[in-house]
Amino acid sequence: MEKIRMLSTLGLMGAMRSLSSAFEAATGIHVDADFAPTLALLRRLRAGEAADLVILTREGLDEVIGEGRVIADSAADLARSYVGLAVRAGQPHPDISSEAALRKALLAARSVAYSRLGASGVYFAQLIVRMGIGTEINAKATIVEQGFTAERLVRGEADLAVQQISELKQVGGIEVIGPVPHELQTPAVFSAGRMTDAKQAKAADRLLRYLASPEVMPVLRRSGLEP
Repeated sequence: MEKIRMLSTLGLMGAMRSLSSAFEAATGIHVDADFAPTLALLRRLRAGEAADLVILTREGLDEVIGEGRVIADSAADLARSYVGLAVRAGQPHPDISSEAALRKALLAARSVAYSRLGASGVYFAQLIVRMGIGTEINAKATIVEQGFTAERLVRGEADLAVQQISELKQVGGIEVIGPVPHELQTPAVFSAGRMTDAKQAKAADRLLRYLASPEVMPVLRRSGLEP
């Protein structure tokens, strides 16, 4: 069976599990996928890791296009994702509908889990500084080096978890409260491109066309993404 090697940001993990299976069933091409935060993937690509196709934040993809690692003409924006907050299942949902309400909820939490390497973590670290509560939140934060922050809710290590909504929804035993107020954030855009040295270029292009097609939109929406 023909195989494509794909490196993808965690934000697409839920959707890609379903989409990869559908693609394989339709084409006979297997997608060998590895998921990690964008910053971790950028490090691996720069260290020489091989792949046929990558899915990163748009900013990350533009960086590797500029470095000659990804073919510019192959780039396609797949989906947008908003950063949200979650609690363990059954716990009260604090009001996060405004900046003032969000500040109150964050300060009241025993601990807030967020990612160090993911796009959501970089954004959240900057946000709490802009809100003037960076010192207070970081003093009690649970920093996740890699993986899903909502897992810390299930373990009882944090009261709130912050991450892309599409990533929060991949953890069982939690409830997504909702997005950070839209006026406080710009959605992350996840984009795909074919590697310059792809060994399976034609198959990778075929997968890219599929991922950019209207038929995948319902799957993206169910996973917490906006096509």
